[in-house]
Amino acid sequence: MSGVLIREAVSEEDRRAAFAVRREVFVGEQGVPEELEYDALDAGAVHVVALGADGTALGAGRLLHGPDAAGQTGGAAGVGSLGRLAVSRAARGTGLGAALVRAIEDAARERGLTAVDLHAQTHALGFYRKLGYQAYGEEYLEAGIPHQGMRRVL
Repeated sequence: MSGVLIREAVSEEDRRAAFAVRREVFVGEQGVPEELEYDALDAGAVHVVALGADGTALGAGRLLHGPDAAGQTGGAAGVGSLGRLAVSRAARGTGLGAALVRAIEDAARERGLTAVDLHAQTHALGFYRKLGYQAYGEEYLEAGIPHQGMRRVL
């Protein structure tokens, strides 16, 4: 992953780059309706973006915390919600997804959170298990895609 910069998307340009990767992966590749991909929670979320050496957006993810995370984490205190993790097709298999997860976990720690929940697409369960996440609850559909809840204590 040499030449890739992962950072919190604090500028409007960074946020546009993160949203472009989400659009490419979730809307374009997976067929998630755009009105479901972008929601009111985006405004208060911590967004993380991965940029290639040439400035091309390669990956993105978000962290919900505080009141925004309550619906995603069952209201558990100190638990954030990792979501919208997306890696562009060109960067898959490079370790970028794992690096984005770790960056989001770092952002959670910086905000005093002690655990991170996520809604994993079932095809990605093995990826998250390797990163220390444990599945819980029943499988369910989200945007027509099978998902499973997972959590990792930080």
